[in-house]
Amino acid sequence: MDPSDPYASLGVRRRINAAGALTRLGGAVMAPEVMAAMTAASRASIDIGELQDAASERIAAATGAEAGLVTTGAAAGLTLAAAASIARWDVARMAALPHVAADILLPRTHRTGYAHALAASGARLVDIGHNDRGTGAGVRGLEAWEIEAALTPSVAAVGFSVNATSIADLPTVVAACRAHGIPLIIDAAAQLPPKENLRRFIAMGADLVVFSGGKALGGPQASGILAGRRDLVASALMQQLDMDVAPQTWVPPRMVDRANLRGVPHHGIGRGFKAGKEEIVGLLAALDRFVRADDAADNAALEARLKAIAAALSGFAVRLVPAEQTGRVPVLEITVADALALSARLQRGDPPVHLSERHAARGVLTLDPQVLLPEHDAPLAQALRSALQSTAA
Repeated sequence: MDPSDPYASLGVRRRINAAGALTRLGGAVMAPEVMAAMTAASRASIDIGELQDAASERIAAATGAEAGLVTTGAAAGLTLAAAASIARWDVARMAALPHVAADILLPRTHRTGYAHALAASGARLVDIGHNDRGTGAGVRGLEAWEIEAALTPSVAAVGFSVNATSIADLPTVVAACRAHGIPLIIDAAAQLPPKENLRRFIAMGADLVVFSGGKALGGPQASGILAGRRDLVASALMQQLDMDVAPQTWVPPRMVDRANLRGVPHHGIGRGFKAGKEEIVGLLAALDRFVRADDAADNAALEARLKAIAAALSGFAVRLVPAEQTGRVPVLEITVADALALSARLQRGDPPVHLSERHAARGVLTLDPQVLLPEHDAPLAQALRSALQSTAA
């Protein structure tokens, strides 16, 4: 294999990604300093628990949480968050997962395919609330009594998928969880940028928050962040670490209070989610870079590029949506008669071009520039104009 161009050696086509930092397209394009940090990390042997302790300090500083953990993606973070909420410091429950009777409450409008990551812990997902607001049948959101009515001794946590719409219900959920001592797990996988969201959900009262590391953070695709309460993050860490250790010589990570343990855990349910030293260091390098970035300047640069692309598409239904409106980055919306047909045509091109199909049901393809390389702007505009002209013909 040619290390200078591994994809060509493998016969894998490079693609123009204007769909965003999607897992199926490889996530973020990492900055050189992130790749350099990962390469340097690969050239040594270290104690992973000690490295995760150091990572915890960096994550805590960035998020305002008590502790943090580098995971192998946001989905792994959700499974570990659920496992931590179920087992806490109980090594017997750690050993028994996923065969432990436990429930996680989930607002009905938050039951998506991603919720499977919570269920992978062995927990039963229990839908709560109504979908009046989500379906347009009414105006009411989740209410405290709906949470309280579902509480039983087997409830280990409440799950919550946060976004610009659902955040209105978050204070109600936080208050109910705190009143009953139930951990609240926030799925914020795609809620960056803005960088303020790193701290926002912890500050609002979440016990555990999960972010993707391979999207806006610009870290390794197989990375993520679990941030929150120290005791819960420590439980998640113990269920992820290599625990093939002699109890007599085991030195636990600093965040683990061994006095709370009645024994040394065996390999936990998170063992398959083990984060390597390269992913941990790469994620931290990306996090440092993300925290230092100027969101306003970055969005202004993206908007200038999008305006140039839009100018090349004059005559077609193209609309610039600023970052202030999307809550993330500026995007272009392209309205066409058959959005999925146009998307399929673009993906068959040479090179293949990908746009976001999030709003295809209403005849809109979205050009998301989050990971679009500047050198791809011109060929992207050319491919779009050609495809749109063919569609209009």
